[in-house]
Amino acid sequence: MPQPRACILSVSGHRLTDGETALLKRANPWGMILMGRSCANPAQVADLITEIQDVTGRATLFFIDQEGGRVRRLRPPEWPDFPAPLSYLPLYKSDPALGREAVWLHHRLIAAELAAMGMHADCAPSVDLLHPDKHKIIGDRALGETAEQVSVLAAAALEGLADGGVLGVIKHMPGHGRAEVDSHETMPVVRASRAEVEQDIAPFRAVRHATMGMTAHLAYAALDDETTPATHSPKIISEIIRGEIGFDGLLMTDDLGMKALGGTLASRASRALDAGCDVILHCSGLDAWGKVLRDPDMVLREMSEIVDTCPELSGDALRRAQAADAAVPAPKPFDKDAGRARLTELLGSLGWV
Repeated sequence: MPQPRACILSVSGHRLTDGETALLKRANPWGMILMGRSCANPAQVADLITEIQDVTGRATLFFIDQEGGRVRRLRPPEWPDFPAPLSYLPLYKSDPALGREAVWLHHRLIAAELAAMGMHADCAPSVDLLHPDKHKIIGDRALGETAEQVSVLAAAALEGLADGGVLGVIKHMPGHGRAEVDSHETMPVVRASRAEVEQDIAPFRAVRHATMGMTAHLAYAALDDETTPATHSPKIISEIIRGEIGFDGLLMTDDLGMKALGGTLASRASRALDAGCDVILHCSGLDAWGKVLRDPDMVLREMSEIVDTCPELSGDALRRAQAADAAVPAPKPFDKDAGRARLTELLGSLGWV
């Protein structure tokens, strides 16, 4: 039986189109990611997941970007609201145990929502450091300002997700916090010294045993050169992510549709796979003019281009993908109402509610 292809794809709406059904039958992508355009309510999302898995014929792993704050595909009133991850830093600074508890609860509650719909992977947490003088593309998505803060709180986030039956994805390796421009629009170049970049690398080393991770579409002068983003850099992937960080989990790209990479989707995908990424992530999120992409025909064209470029999984990439599939944990007992009440109490102490 053929292996799944080395890609994570999206769909255009609440149900599969005929074209998407045909493509998924042909391609059998390793994973799927749902954007906001595909999420109307819990019952619809659960039905869409079942529909796609019926087409692929296996328990395809489903991903979503559900960090809280700015980055959340599941929004009120159909789903609970969650603040930005940085909201918990003042509590951690005043009482580390309470800060860690709050971050755990935040992610445990998110996991409860995801797992109930059959979704077992969240593209969170961001393990990037906050650099207040840099672009806000990370900003309040960060868990802290120092490697120690982020290391502790990222571990709590991963634990909270796992306790709810959801795998986390650590991002964006080897660190996105120093970006001075938005990588959705152009490629950032980090010109910080090697010692400075080490501060950004350090928290990833602390959570290197995560099952999955994501690259950054940033160039790092101190790690490779000023023209090659980490996603396309064999040196950064081999020497820094696999070597210095010690990460041996499944490595996916950040969204291939972001303009930081340049070139066609096919060339972006090929370069990422050649550099050492295990799978390609493509969300079909924005069109060439930066508008949210909802046109089903355009989404299908982009997905088809990715599928035609990505091979079937093999070698270490297949091993890591199979390990990720097998790593989906069973959720531990949890009183969601009590957990929400406790998180509300902790957030109240911060003035968030």
